[in-house]
Amino acid sequence: MPTRKLYYEDAFTQSFQAAVLSCEAAGDGWDIVLDQTAFFPEGGGQTADTGRLGDAVVLDVHERGGLVYHRTDAPLPVGDTVEGRIDWPDRFRKMQNHSGEHIVSGLVHSRYGYENVGFHLGEDGCTVDFSGELTRAQLDEIEDEANAAVWADLPVTATFPPAVELTALPYRSKLELTENVRIVTIPGIDMCACCAPHVSGTGQIGLVKILDFMRHRGGIRLWMRAGRDALSDYRRRYEDTAALSALLNAPQDRLVPAVEKLLAQRDELKHQLIGLQRQQIEAQAAALEETEGNLALFVQGDDAAMRILANAGMEKCGGVCAVFSGQEGAYQFVMASRAVNMRAFIKAHGPALKARGGGQECMISGRCAGTRAEIESFFADL
Repeated sequence: MPTRKLYYEDAFTQSFQAAVLSCEAAGDGWDIVLDQTAFFPEGGGQTADTGRLGDAVVLDVHERGGLVYHRTDAPLPVGDTVEGRIDWPDRFRKMQNHSGEHIVSGLVHSRYGYENVGFHLGEDGCTVDFSGELTRAQLDEIEDEANAAVWADLPVTATFPPAVELTALPYRSKLELTENVRIVTIPGIDMCACCAPHVSGTGQIGLVKILDFMRHRGGIRLWMRAGRDALSDYRRRYEDTAALSALLNAPQDRLVPAVEKLLAQRDELKHQLIGLQRQQIEAQAAALEETEGNLALFVQGDDAAMRILANAGMEKCGGVCAVFSGQEGAYQFVMASRAVNMRAFIKAHGPALKARGGGQECMISGRCAGTRAEIESFFADL
């Protein structure tokens, strides 16, 4: 006999009494079936409810063959009556987000004809995938309309229409459904097949906020939050803004100019640093003494500076001039020589140097995972 689904009869049921029909060990816990439950199982892109059955913690909930299985951290005696308690704050925030998503998806569908082709609701809000692309300006308009629907406090209803009525309803659905179809309706906004609990009025959603979006598989993926999740997100952003204001010693409404000024100062300092590094490299190149052997040089500089020193060094040595920059185990290098084919050199000696690279016969560049001591020892022995 299928489990009686109390979450369909009243989505606001927070506790209930139920008989334990079965309890079987499963993985690291137990799968418990009750005669009735208010725990919504994972489904429709939404994660399952959590809470307690007696003293047992409900970790997850799944439905198979009409039976709802509660994965718990402890067993319960078959035949006992147990009290179930939903983690209500978590359930309600999911209801706010899911109902908010229905409003957004319904508006996108009615205005642009795009389908909701993907939905996930977890602990950090929800993502929604649409079959066509939208701009930020278009999403702002959708967000405005969504919040207008929230503030209008429209009724949200869920019904199981008879098959003959279902065929005439213009509802949204990702799947072809024919029986036991639950239709969630927000008048003038959306009509959609959905198995999840929802708020009873849009005013309970509180707020809908579209956070970000990106192109995704020919359409877009957007990130949104509603209700308490939207409030939590605003609070976190306010705290970040306040912290940045203090760090930059700038009013909160002048953070962008303050950051632009800071970046400009950084870029000017980087330009000055590069100039000083080039001067240092040029001085180091001029001071190189001629040798018949090899040169292994370590500097602080970019690729251009390393090439300046490598070019100067290969004119002063009879072997290879190898210039390294970076830190232990993560060096970049430029190697050059008038006498040695550098492509053949790196192919033959790359493993010993823990190095990989490529380039021209006279000059190569790449990365080296060796230490300074290992590198200097290699070139001394070479």
